[in-house]
Amino acid sequence: MQSLKPKCFRLFLLYNSCPSAKNIQTNFLRLGGTSVKKTIITCLSVLMMFGLCLGTAQAVSNVRYDWGFNKGKNEEPADAGPKYNAIVEKYGAIYKVETTKKEIYLTFDNGYENGYTEKVLDVLKEHKVPAAFFVTGHYLKTAEPLVKRMVKEGHIIGNHSWNHPDFTHVSDDKLKEELDTVKQKTAELTGQKEMKYMRPPRGIFSERTLQLCNDLGYKHILWSVAFLDWDVNRQQGWKYSYDNIMAQVHPGAIILLHSVSRDNAEALGKAITDLKKRGYTFKSLDELPAIKAPEKKEPNDLKS
Repeated sequence: MQSLKPKCFRLFLLYNSCPSAKNIQTNFLRLGGTSVKKTIITCLSVLMMFGLCLGTAQAVSNVRYDWGFNKGKNEEPADAGPKYNAIVEKYGAIYKVETTKKEIYLTFDNGYENGYTEKVLDVLKEHKVPAAFFVTGHYLKTAEPLVKRMVKEGHIIGNHSWNHPDFTHVSDDKLKEELDTVKQKTAELTGQKEMKYMRPPRGIFSERTLQLCNDLGYKHILWSVAFLDWDVNRQQGWKYSYDNIMAQVHPGAIILLHSVSRDNAEALGKAITDLKKRGYTFKSLDELPAIKAPEKKEPNDLKS
C-alpha cells in the first residue's frame, strides 16, 4: 500500500483547501479500521470534496473585477463597456439609470471623518437635497453624532463594510459578518433597521461576492460620476471638484463623492445650485426605477 502515499500526499493539498473535507473524513473514521483503511478513506474523502469545491468554483466565479468606466461628457452617459455592463445586468447592480430625465442621485463614501461632513450636511439641508452615505465600521464608531444626523435629516445609510476589505479575498462567512455588523451598528445608533443598499469596498467585486450580497438582500450601488477626490494630500481647490461634477454629469447619473474632501465640501453648494439651473433634480436611491432582481441561488444550486 505504500504506492498510495505519494498520490494521497498530493491530494492532501486539496484537502486542506476544503475544510469541510475533514468532517467527511472524521465521520468515515468513526467506523474504525486499519491504517490502510484510513489511507484509502482519506483519499476518497479528499476526492469527493475536491469535486464539490470545483463545482462551486465553476458555478460562481471569484475572478476579481475593479469597477471602472468611460466618463460621460456633454451630458452623455458614462459607459462601463460590454464586459462590465453584462455583469452589472446579470446581478442586478446599478451604476446609472437609463433615462432622458434629468434626475440624478447623490452618494457619499464615508470611510473616516475628516471634518467636512457637517458642512456637507448643512448644504444638503439648505438645498433640500437627499443623499446616501455609505459608511464603514470605523465611521460608525468615531462619528456617531453625524451618523445620527444623517438619518434624522432623511438621508440613507448604506453599507460599505465594517473593515473595508477586498471582498474577493474574504470567506463567505466573513463577508456576511462585515455587512451584518454595519447593519446592526447602524440600527443601534439611528433606529434604521432596514439596509437595502451596499457599495463594494474599493470598488472591487466578483460574481461570487455579487451573488452573496444579493442573497443577503442588498442592491449594489456603483457610480457613473467620480474623480480623484479621496486623497486628502492632493486637494486642488473647490473648482476642481465643481468642474469634474459639471463635466461628467448626465441624466440618470449616480454621483460618488468622498466626504473626506475639502474640495467637495466647498464646491457642493454651487454645484447643486448650478445643476438645478440646468434642469437637474436630485432623487433618493429609494426612488430608483424598479429593476428586475436577479434570482437568489440556494446553497444546493451553487454545488450543481
